[in-house]
Amino acid sequence: MNRFGYAVSRAAPWVFVGFVAIVVTVLVMLPAAWITPQFAARTGGRIILADPSGSLWHGSATLRLAAGSDSGDLTELPGRLEWTTSFGSLFAGRVHMTLNQTDAMRAPVEVVASMREATLGAGGIDVPASLLDGLGAPFNTLALRGVVRLDWGEWRVFGPRAFGRMTVTMSDVAARISRVRPLGAYRLVYEAQGDTASMTLTTIRGPLMLDGTGTMRDRHLMFTGSAHAEPNYADNLRSLLDLLGRRSPDGSYALVFGR
Repeated sequence: MNRFGYAVSRAAPWVFVGFVAIVVTVLVMLPAAWITPQFAARTGGRIILADPSGSLWHGSATLRLAAGSDSGDLTELPGRLEWTTSFGSLFAGRVHMTLNQTDAMRAPVEVVASMREATLGAGGIDVPASLLDGLGAPFNTLALRGVVRLDWGEWRVFGPRAFGRMTVTMSDVAARISRVRPLGAYRLVYEAQGDTASMTLTTIRGPLMLDGTGTMRDRHLMFTGSAHAEPNYADNLRSLLDLLGRRSPDGSYALVFGR
């Protein structure tokens, strides 16, 4: 081996170590702003991580909802969504992340993802119903007020297939177009079963009574149910019921959403 080849062979390990060190440094220092546009793109502009700070590995952002990427009307959840990512887990071929919302989540949740699957740990979050206004119609028309509580067990995702159960509880619900306050409390149970999902809506208490069932397949929702008012509130709730659905001969109103 000539002197040049010998020098290269001596320097090669150090060049490799230096290259790895540079790559690791770049990864560690990746700003949180790097992920926010990608997150918005994957949700069709409906969920936005705004005002990011920190890095991809330890950072935070505010959570906003919108009707789509072209919507100018946004609603923002108070507090910050914080995340911490384990750098060491990458060497095992997976991402291990801890998520927490400072003002809404009761406890942090764990997210573990690999190329083939992802798991979201059980958790819960409480948000104001006004946050839904940002999703556009019909939420911005109804202008719902109250407290929305989401509770879920462990969720597992394999590509397009998801398995898990989530319960949405709405308490002290009010709407802009009705003087009756509160309208009631309601529970929606959503269960993902691979390629399909089912949902059941029930009323915890009135005076506006809602119930129904639905399915989700290939991102298409089909929901059917009924709405009616307790007798003492029938006249005061008529305008709201007319907006929700078509009146049936028995006095209830048909709820049909999706196609």
